[in-house]
Amino acid sequence: MDEFVRKAAGIGLPVVVLLITMATTGLVGAAAITAALAMLGPGGMIGGIVLLGIVGLAADMLTKYGLEALLIAIYQERVRKGEVRSRLCGEIGGLPISGDLRRTLRDKINC
Repeated sequence: MDEFVRKAAGIGLPVVVLLITMATTGLVGAAAITAALAMLGPGGMIGGIVLLGIVGLAADMLTKYGLEALLIAIYQERVRKGEVRSRLCGEIGGLPISGDLRRTLRDKINC
């Protein structure tokens, strides 16, 4: 178990997500891995693999830049790509974040 733990810790959050999902399937072995990956994302197993990659990237970026900087960059990019500001402002209003962060996001995209 120690060897697995060392390797899993090196990979990080994606392994934790996969382990939790595998545990919820009630299956063991390859069937648990297949079912867990299929449960993680749209598009079955391939979607789950892609989602694990995205989870790993997101965890790395959160560690490097922080939530506020990432959310600001994401919403600014969405505005740049032509999404309607009023719809984005409504979306920001529904996020489970602090009022201060919500105000900062709205200020950055000119709501």
